[in-house]
Amino acid sequence: METKTAKQISIENATNIILIAIGEDHKRPGLIETPKRMAKAWMEWTNGYSQSAEDILKVFEDGAESYDQMVTVKDIPFYSHCEHHLAPFFGTCTISYIPNGRIVGLSKLSRITQMFAKRLQVQERLTSQIAECLFEHLNPLGVGVSIKARHLCMESRGTCQQGHHTVTTSLKGCMLTDASAKVEFLNQVK
Repeated sequence: METKTAKQISIENATNIILIAIGEDHKRPGLIETPKRMAKAWMEWTNGYSQSAEDILKVFEDGAESYDQMVTVKDIPFYSHCEHHLAPFFGTCTISYIPNGRIVGLSKLSRITQMFAKRLQVQERLTSQIAECLFEHLNPLGVGVSIKARHLCMESRGTCQQGHHTVTTSLKGCMLTDASAKVEFLNQVK
């Protein structure tokens, strides 16, 4: 038998309250399992709170034999939820960095993106958090992060306009201060 955590029980109770508040019969057959499914989903969608960059980022000292050019992982898919409506937003993240004697396993860039995306977010903060985290832990010459996303809070309510993309960028180090590095990064995200 499954032992439920306090978090699961709280989410299930909250789901029942919402179902009742919107006028649904939370005991009808199609909704009986909804609180349990919602708890499972929200625990997965927000598991970034239980992760840390220190546990994810494995840095290799000069593992690239003094490589000093831009490294880019492009179009990393992510899914998040906005903190204003708890509505999904999703898209892709492109990350570039210029090593300074240290490199990181490329899959770790995807994992860092997922860690921050699996928290309640706004796109601007998500972009900055990824860039700041990599700049702090890798100590690179520069970092650039660009996110292109669609927001269901805008597409499914309010303006109800589909097809928009919001693009945010965060630049650190020489990606911010060196014009040629900045242009190179911006060309990567096109």
